[in-house]
Amino acid sequence: MDDEDITYEVEIDPAANDQMYEHFSFLARVSETAAQKLLDGLIADILSLERLPYRNSVYDRPYLPKGKYRQMISCGRYRIVYQIDGLHVYIDDIQDCRQDDNKSLLYK
Repeated sequence: MDDEDITYEVEIDPAANDQMYEHFSFLARVSETAAQKLLDGLIADILSLERLPYRNSVYDRPYLPKGKYRQMISCGRYRIVYQIDGLHVYIDDIQDCRQDDNKSLLYK
């Protein structure tokens, strides 16, 4: 079986889901069209992790276990941070790349 034949189950942490909708809600105050485009793009990129989630780079920060997380840039400025465990992909954070790292759900 090729890696391309494997389908991973993708789960979004409730806090990361809330964060995604906060970004959406904030943008919707300015432009509903832009907000919908953002939401559609984030969801499409998240769903793309069902296939080949290892294609994205490792997300290493001093406060994280080395090599545990991967990152995907979505919609030009949002970072989707996730981990892979077996056939499961867990979305743990969705960050606006323009914000400081201390706003990360993973920062402790």
